[in-house]
Amino acid sequence: MNENLNVKGKLHIVLKDENGNIKSDIIIPNTITELMDAHIADQMSDQGDSQIGWIALGTGTGQTSSSSDLATYNAGTFLALSGTGVVQGTGANDNDVIYSGFWGAGIGTASITETGIFLGSATARADMMTYNDSLNVVKGANDTLKIDWTVTFGAS
Repeated sequence: MNENLNVKGKLHIVLKDENGNIKSDIIIPNTITELMDAHIADQMSDQGDSQIGWIALGTGTGQTSSSSDLATYNAGTFLALSGTGVVQGTGANDNDVIYSGFWGAGIGTASITETGIFLGSATARADMMTYNDSLNVVKGANDTLKIDWTVTFGAS
């Protein structure tokens, strides 16, 4: 019997040009923050935290598992995860939650180096749950960017 609740995550990032051609398609791991650990306990005990509900992009680096926000937020990229933006995996992947963000042409134009997901109540980006600062995505003005962020709870 495995008594450890291992939480891990990965990002699937797809950058497309204005014609829909894939410019970049990468899968990378992420950092689970201390706030995510506390959030899991909160959700299990139903103590009142909102669900995860936001995703944002940044142009900085250097945050750690104890950080609560991006190093350098990219203005206009803080998106609500509504509708199909949050889904639970099915079958053998039912211990996964997938958070999806999409930035269309003209939104988030920059050299994107970091991203994070945040609590639904985090309208000021103060409650970052997961983080990655190993991105190297140059989003042009006419490009679109989609991130599917999978967080896996447990060993399966």
